[in-house]
Amino acid sequence: MKFRIGITTGDVDGIGIEVTAKALLRVGPHKNYRYFIWTGTNPEIKQFKKISKKFKVHKVASLKEALEFNTNDPRVICQIASDSSPAFWVEQAARACVAGQISSMVTAPLSKQEIAAAGLSDIGHTDILKRISGQKHAFMGFIGRYFNVVLATGHIPISSISTALNLETLINAHNAARQLTGLLPKKQGLRPIGLLGLNPHSGDKGIIGSEEQTLFKKLLSQFKKIEGPLVPDVAFQKNYWNNYSCYLACYHDQGLIPFKAIHGHDSGVHLTLGLTLKRTSVDHGTAKDIFGKNKANPSSMIEAIKWAQVWAKT
Repeated sequence: MKFRIGITTGDVDGIGIEVTAKALLRVGPHKNYRYFIWTGTNPEIKQFKKISKKFKVHKVASLKEALEFNTNDPRVICQIASDSSPAFWVEQAARACVAGQISSMVTAPLSKQEIAAAGLSDIGHTDILKRISGQKHAFMGFIGRYFNVVLATGHIPISSISTALNLETLINAHNAARQLTGLLPKKQGLRPIGLLGLNPHSGDKGIIGSEEQTLFKKLLSQFKKIEGPLVPDVAFQKNYWNNYSCYLACYHDQGLIPFKAIHGHDSGVHLTLGLTLKRTSVDHGTAKDIFGKNKANPSSMIEAIKWAQVWAKT
């Protein structure tokens, strides 16, 4: 088997196990990929019965056992059934990625409460991945059907954004955006990156804030194939979508409100950029209110698995 894809199913009372099962049925067995799925010790039986329509589930108690199990049958999935916190599954998958034991990893929703209950100080998936990989900078990227977004800053207060947007951060964010565009189809990936302005009207030539005239100019002078700063409230209009390989947004909501408003639950996958490991994720939460009701939309997980497969080959 050429590539190993690790999938963590998130909170045991969330929709992670459901969307994983539904997604794998759509993606189907493939001769080039072997799937390793972390679950609780008693995942919802109905959901795993779905997987068995196309796959043979080999249940083990640890990743070590899964890696030692040799078979050429592409229908075999290794289920790592664990009674430890789902936060520790993410740690295990990340360490396996860093060690080259698996090629890429996919994460289902994991609540911040679950991470805290496990005794970890990490705020979310990204902090866990940075800690395991030993790297300082990680950026959130999102690939959608209509356009793509990379966030220069993540989960920080609005009051901290201007300070956080120094030249080093912008350069690293630009490099993360180039990493994302390198995964896209060639024609799309050759388009320039669209850098959004920080201030309304992109500062109106210094009348509303100075960042666009000072800091952003320094960034634009260093790189080709990046345009801006774009006026944020105009840049996401439909007629501009095909102008850019991705949008580089200054902060979380600037990029994700338009991305999620346009793509909804039908398209969109999250990539963690800037690290040595390769991780994709759904772009939605645990949805515990519909746990066990067979109502979860697997579209994002389908795309997350497919992009993890694409990324594994690079």
